[in-house]
Amino acid sequence: MTSPGEDPLAPARDALARLILDVADYPEPGVVFKDITPLLADHDGLSAVVAALASAGRSGADSVVDKVVGMEARGFILAAPVALSLGAGFIPVRKEGKLPRETHGVSYSLEYGEATLEIHRDAIAPGDRVLLVDDVLATGGTARATQQLVEQCGGSVVGVAVLMDLSFLPWREALGELPVTTLMTV
Repeated sequence: MTSPGEDPLAPARDALARLILDVADYPEPGVVFKDITPLLADHDGLSAVVAALASAGRSGADSVVDKVVGMEARGFILAAPVALSLGAGFIPVRKEGKLPRETHGVSYSLEYGEATLEIHRDAIAPGDRVLLVDDVLATGGTARATQQLVEQCGGSVVGVAVLMDLSFLPWREALGELPVTTLMTV
């Protein structure tokens, strides 16, 4: 619990500062990879992070979402417990060709190339309110493509919740005024 005036996301932010490890030159020279596996292995840290991410899908004590969408692959790990916390369904958004039934697909630009994401056509009902959850928000391309998939199904995205955002990349441009909850800025 937090005191009046205290940041309700502080326990999660403390856990991230303590448990996320920097790995230099991975997967290639010059890149500093943020390893979240120590966070995932720590019950208290993971619990604080799930609660903080879930706060983006609440108004007071009430859930305001019907579904939580996790983007491949680390978004799956975070979005499923967030969905449970919110009493909502979990929907995976996968890379092209990984889902077994009829899908919607959106292609988008990456820093070096293109990618396509897919969602089952019946995963989200028209009118469903959806929270997007992922580990890192960089250019915003993955989140924007996922928002488009949700909209193709007839749902609406109420917000995005991520462990961390990369402040040196233009993710806000891709997401416009969409509410974003980020627990750490790198």
